[in-house]
Amino acid sequence: MKIKLDSKTLIRLTKFFAPFILGFCVFSALGLTLEKEVWEHLWPLLTGYFFPPLGKESIIPTGVLVFGINPLIMALSVAFVDILVALFLVWNYDLAKKIPFVGKFMVKIETKGKNIEQKYGWVKPLRFIGIVLFVMIPFQGSGGLVGSIVGRLIGMKPWNTFFAISIGAVIGCLLIATFAQAFRVFAEINTELTLLLVGVIVVIAILYFIKKRRNKQE
Repeated sequence: MKIKLDSKTLIRLTKFFAPFILGFCVFSALGLTLEKEVWEHLWPLLTGYFFPPLGKESIIPTGVLVFGINPLIMALSVAFVDILVALFLVWNYDLAKKIPFVGKFMVKIETKGKNIEQKYGWVKPLRFIGIVLFVMIPFQGSGGLVGSIVGRLIGMKPWNTFFAISIGAVIGCLLIATFAQAFRVFAEINTELTLLLVGVIVVIAILYFIKKRRNKQE
């Protein structure tokens, strides 16, 4: 029995599977060309990027500082994940809402539209540039998924949102990787001062999260 598929169905199937196929091809090529040890460290980090609260601000420095992965490879790999997610949502936004976990998260953010507009009110007037900055600056949850949703909420066209996310992801990831590499070089030059700076940053981060938690409780 032959199953006939009309052109619309074929297009829908192509749009659904194309991002997965593209991702599989690119990361397979990485796996084949990179040294085995590098790839064994890289792919778990990229997988962890899908699970909050991990973000590019923690994944990229971990790859560069802890595992010694090339900053350019680390940055572009994480940026590519955001680009793939944004591409999938350009073609399958409504369908994505039916995917377990992801769909619930998307609906949750959409239902909090007013809160989102208040929290990221600066994005709307800037439109394209706003989404670029939103994805570029390492806010928690500022990747391809949330960026696509925010783009929809402020009325941007899907493809404009996609290109804004792509630009923001590449620039943001490259900046984080550059700072991580600079920190690594500085640490080799002056270990004591580096440890002091790390301690100060950790204390500031702890105080920030305590204050943020108290504000939520109030």
